[in-house]
Amino acid sequence: MGNALRRDRSGTPRVPSWRPVLPILYSFRRCPYAIRARLALCQADVAVALREVVLSNKPAAMLAASAAGTVPVLQLPSGEVIAQSLDIMRWALGQQDADGWLARGDTAGQRALIDTCDGAFKHALDRYKYAERHPERSAHAWRDDAVACLIAPLEAQLSATAHLGGEQPGLADAAIFPFVRQFAAVDAAWWAASPWTATRRWHDRWATSALMATCMHKFAPWQPGASVTVFPP
Repeated sequence: MGNALRRDRSGTPRVPSWRPVLPILYSFRRCPYAIRARLALCQADVAVALREVVLSNKPAAMLAASAAGTVPVLQLPSGEVIAQSLDIMRWALGQQDADGWLARGDTAGQRALIDTCDGAFKHALDRYKYAERHPERSAHAWRDDAVACLIAPLEAQLSATAHLGGEQPGLADAAIFPFVRQFAAVDAAWWAASPWTATRRWHDRWATSALMATCMHKFAPWQPGASVTVFPP
């Protein structure tokens, strides 16, 4: 567990005799990569010092930790920096995974789905969402690409099981959901009337879950010298 602070199942922090040094998470509330990392931290109930970032004014401390300037970034008390969202998810669940998210949701097949989500689907999603910046094709054409590469395969899987790893959620569900959430929000009326019934049902379960509500808690942007904001709240 290292220096991360755990809570027990009653919600009471397990406070050691020494003062814990929390990992620092640089995050942006609406970023799907940051959402997936925070979902895993919430699920594992591993506390971090959250620093909400304004992307137009990235803090020097974050850039010193990761020159890429993207979120999320997790800086461990040892000085190690984890700058990939999936690696943060696996780190968090490696500390505590009582519900078996890693065993159930990190198989080769599900990793392939995540790769598609982060690759071809994200490419099409960005162009569907910001179609005016990509006039070489219509928004509907980009949407069709997104459906073909990910939404249709999700529908096939979720028509058979409630979640991607079976009847209980796993890492792949939490990794992919934030991007489907973003896709659904581009044209909510179209999404609500779309034929992807099982995927919409899966999306809605995640969107209305207590875990997601905790994950999306609003925090003021971090300023150097500010008091520590512990996440999950």
